[in-house]
This record gives sequence, C-alpha cells and structure tokens, in this order.
Amino acid sequence: MKKLTLILLTTLVAITSNAQTGLHVASTFHIASTGGWDYLEVGPVNDWLYVSHGIQVNVLNKKTGDSVGVIENTTGVHGIAFDVAQKKGFTSNGRLNAVSVFDMNTNKVLAQIPTGQNPDAIIYESFSKKIITCNGRSKNLSIIDPVANKVIDSVDVGGKPETPVSDGAGKLFVNIEDKNEIVVVDTKTFKVLSHWSIAPGDGPTGLAMDKNTKRLFAGCDKLLMVIDATNGKIIDKVTIGDGCDGVAFDAATKNIYTSNGDGTLTVIHEENTSTFKVLENVTTKKGARTIALDAATHTIYLPTAEFEAAVPGEKGRPKMKPGTFQVLVISK
Repeated sequence: MKKLTLILLTTLVAITSNAQTGLHVASTFHIASTGGWDYLEVGPVNDWLYVSHGIQVNVLNKKTGDSVGVIENTTGVHGIAFDVAQKKGFTSNGRLNAVSVFDMNTNKVLAQIPTGQNPDAIIYESFSKKIITCNGRSKNLSIIDPVANKVIDSVDVGGKPETPVSDGAGKLFVNIEDKNEIVVVDTKTFKVLSHWSIAPGDGPTGLAMDKNTKRLFAGCDKLLMVIDATNGKIIDKVTIGDGCDGVAFDAATKNIYTSNGDGTLTVIHEENTSTFKVLENVTTKKGARTIALDAATHTIYLPTAEFEAAVPGEKGRPKMKPGTFQVLVISK
C-alpha cells in the first residue's frame, strides 16, 4: 500500500510540475499594409495597441484589432514609449536617426527629435522622467527631455545597446548585445556605473525585471539569464526557445515570458529569488520574436507574418509574404 501511495504521489508531482498554462493563440489581428516590424506596446491610458510597422505605427483597438489610426513618417520604426503626464508618445525611427513625438489622444505628430544613429528600443524612465533611446549604430543612449522635446545628454555604453529596463529608483540596466553584458547607468547623473558579463548568455536582446526581488531576466541565444540587479551575480540560466528577441514579466502571476522566433513562447515561473521553473513552451508562429504584455488583463501580443519557404543555402530570414503581417493574441 505504501508503495502504491508513493507511486501515486510521484505521478501527481510529475503531472503538477508539467502543468499546462492554458495559454494559446486566442485570436489574430491582421494588418494588411506592407513593411517589417519590431516592437509593439500596450497604450497606458486607453484600449490601444501600438504596433511598429515599417514606415508607420499602426494603432489598434487591443480588444478587437480594429484600426484606430496611424502614426505616419516613422521610417524604420522600432519602438514606442509614453509620457502619460505630458500626454505624449514617442517612436524611435531607426532609419531617420530621430524620435517622433505624437499626441496620445489624437496620434498627431508634434515634433521630430534628432538622436544618435539607429535608435532602436525606447523607454520612459520614471525616476529621471526622461525618454531614453538605445542607439545601435552609435553605441550610445540618447537622453530626451519630453517637455522640451530635445536631447539633453548621451551615454556611451561601449557596445550595441539592445533593451533597457529601469528599477524606478535611480538605475537603468541595458543589454549590450555584441558584448554579452549588462551595463548599469545612474539615472541621476547619466554615468555608467558597471559592466556586468552575463556569459554564458550570448547575444542578449529582451530584458525584463522583477523590481521586488531585484532580478533581471535577459533573453539570450536559447537561454534566459537571471541576474541579481544589486551586484550582477548570475543566479540561474534557463533553457528557452530559439531566436528570442523579447522578454516580459508579469508581476501579478510571477511569470516570465520569452518570445522566440522559432514559434514558441517560453513560460517560466519565478518561485522565489533563486528558483525558476519552465511551465510550458506555448506554440505560437515562426517570426513571433517580440512581445508586449498587458498587465491589466495578462494578455500577450506577438507580431509576426507568413513567410516564403527558405531557399537552401541562402542566408538570413525567409522573405515575408506580402500583406500577411499580423499580431497574435495570447491568452487563456
């Protein structure tokens, strides 16, 4: 009897440890216009979803996918950020070496701000109340005053900055993709404080943070590196899908999500400050490598498209089929 009980308990533990999250592709928003994409963001004060798309940003109703508007002339757009107090949005336009400023209520473009070369990821940093861009080609950060609409400082980070995240208390952490490190920046002085190696993490792209446990989550080549944000110590490395370009953290569920270009969404649960467990690799679609999380509804948005068949011997990504750009909506 004891042996049978032990077998049943072992089986129950195994089932529980491999429990499915219930997440799946619940719907798909189709966007017919042409162009590539990078980041997308959930609007902070409305039901709008902002999707970077080639030379413009498509603004959708996040619940239905219906078009709300378009922010034009953002050639090479990568990311979108918001200053709610100023009622302004900002787009990083890689091919223009500029940031567009738009009215959050009307989507009307108000100004363009010259930045460093190839501004990529962009955030509103809450401690300094500044907009910050990661400039891939000039290997620096542009610090923008969102009231005056101008660059007031820049920070040389010594490599290609990919994604920044703020602790909201005076420090900014930035993935440096070509150096396999995280740079720590003081947002009071905008000076570099530290360079932390995150090897064996390779090519860090997406970055998220649990501000309560002070843990950073850096998406690398087939690995999620977990780093102590107080000292740069590597806490764990977790196997994820291939081609990760985005990481999100849901503070309510304590789940970390990595969006992987191989067509999976790796879901990892933060059990405590040192234990991180993969719950599931949810099937998405190839190319769905960047991510936006709606913290209010726990819905996840992933942009992708349909692709031509790969040509043997040809390097690079397969060609996108025209008119197939879409946003996957992931929920339970």
